[in-house]
Amino acid sequence: MEWVVVVSVLIMTILSLLRVNVIISIIIAAVSAGLLAGLNVIEAVEMLVSGMGGQANTALSYVLLGAFAVAISYTGITTILVNFLIRILTGKKTMLLLVIAGVASLSQNVVPVHIAFIPILIPPLLKLFDKMRVDRRGVAVALTFGLKAPYVMIPAGFGLIFHGIIYDGMVQNGAEIAKNDIWLAMLFPGIGMVVGLLIAIFITYRKDKEPRPHVEENSNFVKPVTEEVIFNLKHGLTIVAILGALVVQIVTGNLVLGALTGLILMVLFFVVPFSKSDKIIVDGVSMMSSIAFVMLVASGFGTILKETGSVDALVEASSGFLGDNKAFIAFVLLLVGLVITIGIGSSFGTIPIIAALFVPICISAGFSPLATAALIGTAGALGDAGSPASDSTLGPTSGLNADGKHNHIWDTCVPTFVHFNIPLFIFGWAASLFL
Repeated sequence: MEWVVVVSVLIMTILSLLRVNVIISIIIAAVSAGLLAGLNVIEAVEMLVSGMGGQANTALSYVLLGAFAVAISYTGITTILVNFLIRILTGKKTMLLLVIAGVASLSQNVVPVHIAFIPILIPPLLKLFDKMRVDRRGVAVALTFGLKAPYVMIPAGFGLIFHGIIYDGMVQNGAEIAKNDIWLAMLFPGIGMVVGLLIAIFITYRKDKEPRPHVEENSNFVKPVTEEVIFNLKHGLTIVAILGALVVQIVTGNLVLGALTGLILMVLFFVVPFSKSDKIIVDGVSMMSSIAFVMLVASGFGTILKETGSVDALVEASSGFLGDNKAFIAFVLLLVGLVITIGIGSSFGTIPIIAALFVPICISAGFSPLATAALIGTAGALGDAGSPASDSTLGPTSGLNADGKHNHIWDTCVPTFVHFNIPLFIFGWAASLFL
């Protein structure tokens, strides 16, 4: 029975790496796990569906945040930011990359719009990058840092979702930990990402890089408006709505209520016309629905692995192989997390699967709750940077390749994999041993 987990995860990973749709890959892997465990197809599907409810709150959060991002973009406030960056950062290459990383970081916590800002912020800056001979690989690393590091370390915005998934995964699988302690466990891996960012900006991509010849402007990407926009009352009320969403989110600890508050305030302030509300919701659902469904289906997959006893069997079989050397156990678990997350392309979607596997092993090996949280969180984050199917890489490429001069694999995936997964692995491994 222990090989059911291994085989089903391999099926999921191989299908994902072959660019089969992630949701389809997880469903096939989940049904395969059920069949290998002795269920029939109908029983496997029913168990998959019943387990999807475990991430319903998270999925709804993503959909509402998508709508919130569309509403913010509608106001044109981001155009003011673009023009400001062009005005003050021309000729300051290192500062430009640091500011891009900082602005991207705001998209995960303070203004939780995820990747929606990239097609608005980056394309107008491409000519500036070429003029300053900026290495776009450094920009990709800066963007991916902003899309990942904040939710890894900070329990607000998408970090509130990520830390909540880690907490739920641990509690549901028998571990005891306070939800407010998760950020302590994830601080070390987050510092590793900071180190990777600084290496990329000040060492790896510091030299000037001649721009590639113009290829062809990609019409599939959004063409943002870059004319001068004057800050007005509408933009001020948008900021109030954003702050309102942030306050509600922090006070209630619920991202659904935070995003809903922001949307309601923008309509009440007439920042967004009521007649446009339907389109904004539809666009938000369209933008974030794939991520939401990945998390729902992954939760169902985790349920099948647990309910069929496959995880328990794997834990029992692997305990003899892993022994009692915590350093070796942590190394192997992180390696498993790296492989799984690269296959799925979503750290949020892999946590329910990873938690079902890791928690029993960590408990039997004597890891502390904080160390277990560090292993689960790091294993989930590993591979998100560097995966061809991850939003953390697809987002940066969508902006940087607007003029056809940026390769997704070699200019985004490889640089982010090297600069983030290696320090994440090292710092996460160290955290599991010292916490």
